[in-house]
Amino acid sequence: MIQLEKENDAIGDGSRKTENSQSRLPRGIKKRVCTTFVEDTSSTGMCQCGAQQELHVGTQDNFSSAMVCQWDSALHTSECPTDAFGELKFAGAGHRHSHFIRLSCDTPAKIVYDLMTTIWGLSAPNLVLSVVGGSREKIKGWVREVLRQGLVRAAQSTGAWIVTSGLSEGVGRCVGEAVRDHRAAASSPSRAKVVALGVAPWGLVCNREQLVNPKGSFPARYYVQNTSQDSLYLNNNYQGFLLVDDGSVNRRGGEMSFLTNLEDYISHQRTGIWGSGNIEIPVMCVLVSGEASVLKRMDASLKKVTPWLVLNGSGPAADLITELLSAPSPTVAPVDGEASTARDSSKAELRDRVREMIKRHFPLEKTVEELVDQALRIYQNRAMITVFHGDQDGPDDFDTVILKALVRACKQLSSSAREYTEELKLAVAWNRVDIANSELFNGDIQWKYDDLEESMTDALVNDKPQFVRIFTENGLNILQYLTYERLESLYQSLPDNTLVYTLLQTYLRERQSPSQSSKPVQGPSYSHRVSLFEVSRVLEDIFGGVCQSFYYTALGLEPGASFRKALRHVTKLLQGDCAYRHQRCAYPWASLFIWAVLQNRSEMAMFFWEMAEESVLSALSACKILRELSKLEDEAEIKLSMKELAQKFENLAQDVFSACYQSSEDRSFILLIRTSPMWGGVTCLQMAVAADARLFFSHDGVQNLLSQIWWGDMSSRTEVWKMVMCFFIPPLIYTNLLSFREHLIKHTDSLQAPNSRPINIDITQPAEEICAFDHVDGKEADNADVPLADIIHMDEDPEFFATLNGGPMESVHAIPKCAFILHRWKQFWFAPVTSFLGNVLMYFLFLFLFAYVLLFEFMPPPPNGPAPIEFVLYFWVFTLVCEEIRQSYDAGTTSFSQSIKFYITDWWNKWDLTAIVLFCLGLICRMFPSSHAFGRSALCVDYMVFTLRLLHIFAAHKQLGPKMIIVGKMVKDVFFFLFFLGVWLLAYGVANQALLYSYDPRPYWVFRRVFYRPYLHIYGHIPVEEIDVQKRGENTCTDNTTLIQQGAEPCPQSEVNWLVLVLLSVYLLVTNILLLNLLIAMFSYTFNKVQENSDVYWKFQRYNLIVEYHSRPCLAPPFIIISHLQLFFKRVACKKASIKITHFMLDLHGRKASRLTTWESLQKENLLSTRSKKQRDSDTERLKRTSVKVDNVLKQMAEIRDHDRRLRALETQLEYCSSSLCWIMDGLAQSNLKPTRPPPVHRDMNLTHPSSTS
Repeated sequence: MIQLEKENDAIGDGSRKTENSQSRLPRGIKKRVCTTFVEDTSSTGMCQCGAQQELHVGTQDNFSSAMVCQWDSALHTSECPTDAFGELKFAGAGHRHSHFIRLSCDTPAKIVYDLMTTIWGLSAPNLVLSVVGGSREKIKGWVREVLRQGLVRAAQSTGAWIVTSGLSEGVGRCVGEAVRDHRAAASSPSRAKVVALGVAPWGLVCNREQLVNPKGSFPARYYVQNTSQDSLYLNNNYQGFLLVDDGSVNRRGGEMSFLTNLEDYISHQRTGIWGSGNIEIPVMCVLVSGEASVLKRMDASLKKVTPWLVLNGSGPAADLITELLSAPSPTVAPVDGEASTARDSSKAELRDRVREMIKRHFPLEKTVEELVDQALRIYQNRAMITVFHGDQDGPDDFDTVILKALVRACKQLSSSAREYTEELKLAVAWNRVDIANSELFNGDIQWKYDDLEESMTDALVNDKPQFVRIFTENGLNILQYLTYERLESLYQSLPDNTLVYTLLQTYLRERQSPSQSSKPVQGPSYSHRVSLFEVSRVLEDIFGGVCQSFYYTALGLEPGASFRKALRHVTKLLQGDCAYRHQRCAYPWASLFIWAVLQNRSEMAMFFWEMAEESVLSALSACKILRELSKLEDEAEIKLSMKELAQKFENLAQDVFSACYQSSEDRSFILLIRTSPMWGGVTCLQMAVAADARLFFSHDGVQNLLSQIWWGDMSSRTEVWKMVMCFFIPPLIYTNLLSFREHLIKHTDSLQAPNSRPINIDITQPAEEICAFDHVDGKEADNADVPLADIIHMDEDPEFFATLNGGPMESVHAIPKCAFILHRWKQFWFAPVTSFLGNVLMYFLFLFLFAYVLLFEFMPPPPNGPAPIEFVLYFWVFTLVCEEIRQSYDAGTTSFSQSIKFYITDWWNKWDLTAIVLFCLGLICRMFPSSHAFGRSALCVDYMVFTLRLLHIFAAHKQLGPKMIIVGKMVKDVFFFLFFLGVWLLAYGVANQALLYSYDPRPYWVFRRVFYRPYLHIYGHIPVEEIDVQKRGENTCTDNTTLIQQGAEPCPQSEVNWLVLVLLSVYLLVTNILLLNLLIAMFSYTFNKVQENSDVYWKFQRYNLIVEYHSRPCLAPPFIIISHLQLFFKRVACKKASIKITHFMLDLHGRKASRLTTWESLQKENLLSTRSKKQRDSDTERLKRTSVKVDNVLKQMAEIRDHDRRLRALETQLEYCSSSLCWIMDGLAQSNLKPTRPPPVHRDMNLTHPSSTS
């Protein structure tokens, strides 16, 4: 009893909010009560309404009621406030409560629809499927399968309402079970899309008195008995029940007129994305079996232009309609003015045929003529009826049949573009591309931009990439479609469970913070919505300053504007009219591509990538976005999908670049270093580094470009010993000891840069013309291409190159002797490999100097020291510090803070900072006597750090570089091993110390015995004389506590020596056998795993090394100070911008950029075409095509069987007619009637023509 009270309290508390909302019911909802007793002649004491006479208290007198012969709900009932509404809890059912209400049969449909969508909280449907019939008949097995798979799945995919009687009988029971099975298997979002509603007569429901409560029931407990069989109880699988009251009891059909009006009202309501109401809600009635009364319901519904779908073979009414529609329409050609007679005869023949059908399907019906009239009216509206053949169409095709039926009904109503647009929106809502292609985009309709605009938005928001492709191929201009206003609305429509939505809302709240609020201006305000400024901030955080900010130009901001200035400007801008919102997006495909990638929409992003320009850079940018978002994503499944999609885009970038490299090597090199205005002035190489695209960097084309940059004008086959000799004997560079590449000059008119000489690259010429060599005269110099050599050797003295390029040259040998000497000198010393080798040699000399100072010349503090050679070391380190400052300043391209951020992210820069900080610490400490020893120790440790810095040079070696990658991975394994080892070491060390020494107050020795001595045990250093009591000799130790406190050595304890030996054995077993072998196994696994991809990792890191030494001055420390002074003079005194900071970046504009982009797009299209062809030729696609063909053949075979059956029936009728005619002719021949003409001659068409036999 107490438990029941608790349950009731919980129910009351949980439904209090619902009770408050539902108690405010509309005033128009009433119930009907019979007020006139009309005696039923077939049952004594019963009214024709179905209720007993005792229940008609206070009704009209018997005399007036005796005057009435037929009971009518409209005349003999009255309305009063409803007394049954609220929530329904089925006893024994664990799912949520259902809504219910008792209402009059003539309640306005608007009130009922508002009740369901507002008070009940049901979402507006995209489709209403009203299942009619099948109340008392036994449902066939295949019909159950259609309802379970086809109907519910169609409702789930479209977000439909399924309307039945809601009772536990016939179709209502089958639909309820299908909805129950769907809820059990589907996810929560899919479950919410299927809404099952029951519309049943109030007087027909069993136990309806349990629902009566004038104040409303929240909930009403409803008990159902014998649920295993069909009954008139409400089914517990429906979300809501409309109990229609016409005043009758135990009578069917009272809800028909109400349901017809409700369907008609819903069909005129509109729904759509963002509540814009751009789609009329389609309503379709589905006929399953059915009795004769269904004809009246169908006739009334067809008058309101509601389409019907009939399940052939499901029962009497459905079979009657199918046979009626398949019957040929009798047509008689008018001859000699007999048109009206022929039409009358045709109608009479059709009426007789329909009468025979009705008698055959409903032999017990008495009102045959009324049914015939209804059937004939149905036949006149046969264009609104579609037949579903269960033997030909499976349950999987049910949603297809529904949409085709709606489209067909729409075509019958009107052929205007507006009507087709509504059905197109419906096809988009259902994501049925096949139906759209076959019915709407088959060439019969000329689509315009205005017709596709709303559907395009719907397809974008709801992730329908196939429809987006169709729309762009059939008249939708993306340049006209995508404005900044629509782009913002697309970002505002992001689902609230996505990571990007959270980021945008975070930045929106920052912009709306009180500190940023200002006095609003007149006009509309967009400050409360997500704008392009928030999108730009999200992209800026993702790209991390690699490129310039997005959409700043549209917002009226300068690319390098500070955050505070941009925030103030945008806040003021969004409070006004926002004129930029009406402008067209500068790069529509790229903007949509970013929008799709941010949401991790794979198929949509792939389509936009295919349509966008700059394929390689776009794919790398998507890779960067997805990998950065995967680091922020918490859901493991979404994170994995982001990583997979990022890898897919990296593979696409590599494949497209591979196609470009095979087409033209020179053009592909320019493709890598070209800056992109569409992506914020970034290059492919920069984006690949930011995206960690190691696979892309491993491509031969990228490596060849890096090799050219690395070696400069020298041959890549130059031996190192030759370069070392040239270091010490510089005149050798003018001999044939070193081989240099000759710069051949080609005619070009595409790429242009100041202070540059022409090279052998021309992206504007066709590929077959690349090999043609021409010369550039003085008049063509202004249109010459940017030399790749100049891009590679971008130095700090462009004026020097201007002196070299003063006139045209045919080859290097045409340069004057003086200029040739300077040119060859620059070719050798300005190459990155030369700078690298010089830095390595000087670094070895630095380490030798450092070691010599520490070992031989480390003097005492001042005034006795330091030694003069130590000051040389200090100056050398000072030049290293200056170089690190230069690197930190030139690390980024946007701001100084970004430069520092990029500098810190490099691991070797952190190592350099550690070495410099340690050196400064040791230098300061060694100058004072009190800290001289500590300073020397710090410098000794610092020497180790500087020496380990040599590992960085291995990155340039092809064999040692990959091994460095493996070593770096193994270092991580060592840390995991040390964690496990530390646990065992601590456990054994503490226990061993406590067992051996009961009292030892010396912390230093305790620490050594707890950690250091167990660590030495691993390598076999075991003090047996202390651990084993049997091995102990004469030791100078004591057990006196006083002496121990004074510093004497305590004696080891021998009471539990056996336990010490056991712990030692276990410790050695675990550490030397288990943990060490575990470490070896981890090393082996890491080596085997990394060895396969170590070459890829090395090629990726090689780029950073090349960029570093390409940007370095040619002089190595300590002589690099000369270059630093020169740079300082240029940057501070002369205010000249750095050229090397751009790292071989090339700006293209106008025709030059468009031709390169067109060439790249052509290679992408060729690649996609080849892939598509391979996919079509794959075994999987062939099996799919074969399966489709087999299905078509099976459907055709089914149609052939149907035609064969009809032909057999026709042959039978012809035989019957022939026999009847023969019988008539025999009778006429035996009669006295004399014909006026001879009988007709039978002509056998199989006989040969007389002329051929003569």
